[in-house]
Amino acid sequence: MPKNKGKGGKNRKRGKNEADDEKRELVFKEDGQEYAQVLRMLGNGRCEATCIDGTKRLCHIRGKMHKKVWIAAGDIILVGLRDYQDDKADVILKYMPDEARLLKAYGELPESTRLNEGIAGGLDEEDDGGGDDYIEFEDEDIDKI
Repeated sequence: MPKNKGKGGKNRKRGKNEADDEKRELVFKEDGQEYAQVLRMLGNGRCEATCIDGTKRLCHIRGKMHKKVWIAAGDIILVGLRDYQDDKADVILKYMPDEARLLKAYGELPESTRLNEGIAGGLDEEDDGGGDDYIEFEDEDIDKI
């Protein structure tokens, strides 16, 4: 049996990001960077995102964020554009929902950007059906089964 040489397993690594709850300074884009909204996660540290300039790009999540910052469909991210590959980019930063709302208020994101809604989930504001997502069965129905 191999000898344990480390200081713990994945449960020790899991509790690393306690400082993320604090308020951080809002980071704006610089040249060579662009805001994007995640369309879908592809696995292997990659995602497909639509940049604000209208281009759909394959984005690679950098190693500093990999398994530490969880990115889901619909999130607003800051990507670094590549000089040699226009259809690929690197995820630099994920914006929290309140930071994304601030970016939209400052005019950095266009008004047509839909925040805090899952694009892949198909959530719409108009679909208020009153919560009829369950079925009630009578006792006679259960006896027939």
